[in-house]
Formats: sequence, structure tokens, C-alpha cells
Amino acid sequence: MALTISELAKGAGVGVETVRFYQRRGLLADPKPSRFGGARGRRHYGEGELRRLRFIRAAQRAGFTLDEIARLLELDRVDDRPAAREMAHERVAALDAKIADLQQARASLTRLAKACAGGPEGPCPILEAFADS
Repeated sequence: MALTISELAKGAGVGVETVRFYQRRGLLADPKPSRFGGARGRRHYGEGELRRLRFIRAAQRAGFTLDEIARLLELDRVDDRPAAREMAHERVAALDAKIADLQQARASLTRLAKACAGGPEGPCPILEAFADS
């Protein structure tokens, strides 16, 4: 399978510039121009690049940074499962902390909304809380 950059981007649900950005970051191999068919010098990608691009996007959705994704790719290359597992545990801990922060923010906003609904007089507690921050 030979994909152009636009076909690769479409297959992974990203834009062409995203593919180029990942190439510049060293997350995707920079393919050689194809000698067969199509426009002369056009670069073609294979199933491996598509899988890697999908991996990058999935890792981002899990909250990994691009630097961490580069590290995960290296750990995959050398088959270092313990280090990959440790990175996953660290990411889970970071997500747990973020979830706790979001739950606290939700509870605060819920309290403010109830206080705001308590009466039409005086300044709005929501706006006051944000102005005082």
C-alpha cells in the first residue's frame, strides 16, 4: 500500500500539516520519494506510518505529550515494557489529579450557581467569585 501524505492524513483523521509537524519532530519517518508511478518525487507512505500516526493520536488522547510519545516509541523499539508501564502509571496519576481538580471546580461552580439562583438582589456570586480570583 502506497499512500500520499493527504491519504495518510485522512486515514488517521489529521491534517497534512500535522503529518509534516510530526515528521519534523522525528515521530514519523521521512519517506523517500517514490520512483514508481504518480508525480515524480512524490513521497509515499505505507501501513507502518499509518499505524504510527494512529498510535501518536491515541497516545495524545491519553494525555501524553509529544516528548513522552517519542519516549514511548523508543521504548517500543527496544521492547522496554517495564519503562512503558511506569510511564502509563505516571500518566494515570496525572489524570487522577486532573480529575480531582475538575471535580472540585465542578462542585464550586455548582455551589455558585445555587447561590446565584437564591435571589435577584446584589451582585451575582458567580461573577464576584471570578472577579476576586
